[in-house]
Amino acid sequence: MSDAAKTFVLQDFELHCGVTLPAARLVYQTYGEWRGDRTPVILYPTSYGAQHRDIDWLIGRDRILDPTRYFIIIANQFGNGLSTSPSNDDRCGLAEDGCWFTHYDNLRAQEHLLREVFGVETLALVYGWSMGAQQAYYWGSHYPDRVERIAALCGTAKTTDHNKIFLWSLRSALTADPAWNGRRFEGIPDRGYRAYARIYASWAASQAYYREQLYLQFGYDSLEDYLLRGWEANYRQRDPHDLIAMIDTWLRCDVGDTPLFQGDYARAMGSIQAPTLVMPATTDLYFTPADCEAEAALIANATYTPIPSIWGHRAGNPYQNPTDEAFIRQAVAALLAA
Repeated sequence: MSDAAKTFVLQDFELHCGVTLPAARLVYQTYGEWRGDRTPVILYPTSYGAQHRDIDWLIGRDRILDPTRYFIIIANQFGNGLSTSPSNDDRCGLAEDGCWFTHYDNLRAQEHLLREVFGVETLALVYGWSMGAQQAYYWGSHYPDRVERIAALCGTAKTTDHNKIFLWSLRSALTADPAWNGRRFEGIPDRGYRAYARIYASWAASQAYYREQLYLQFGYDSLEDYLLRGWEANYRQRDPHDLIAMIDTWLRCDVGDTPLFQGDYARAMGSIQAPTLVMPATTDLYFTPADCEAEAALIANATYTPIPSIWGHRAGNPYQNPTDEAFIRQAVAALLAA
């Protein structure tokens, strides 16, 4: 890993929503040694609520992504608190102010970074979980000749209506707090965080996970303790405006809704040429296996490999779960060897 995260600045960057940012910032972290054209590159976009340090656990010689064989770049998506976000740029508002981010923005910013900083034209793999998987699909559809492989874990190329209801419930929980004035938070939304975290916890792991009380093995002494210290405390680390900004990005995910495809989702999916590992979790409640399998059918060279796990959505980021990590590692190794 390089010593510190770096920042790439995009001057006069026009967002998909029409707002132009005088200086959009893309924060990224690299892993492994960059040796120019001799080094195959993996792009690893961040997931909802995550910053690079939250998801780089899977990078290591004996982990899912090997930095001794690949040069790996984690790109922090807009709105996550490191790259340009409501919390660090007053010019960047929320949808209430007519300003929001989309994955089309993340895609274009990442493409500029790769080309202008590293001279990278071809990616050996775009690897992503959840919202990271969504960004991987944008890469595969918009740059089909530059992406050699895609690993899309627990994510879809278009947010389904059912998934949107889940997201609206999270957004509503936060903005129902008295600190919300209709456009911004005027204080810490304590009640909002509490409701938001409990809604999230109910969707992110399966019924079987809770029935078997797997959370007790990680030092929690009760379900309430797990919800408080394992969920609420985690999301309280993020500015509530940023949490909403990322929800708004997720809500608008649709690979066809870009200037290139003009709303034609099926054409966008059909443009993906790369061998694509479509890997939901068998018990994911909002990126469901059925939804992911339907998308796999639209990709010419897709392999549908669900993770057999009761961890629900979190099976795709198994930092506490060696069994699911081993399953993913084997599948990704096979993809990279192909």
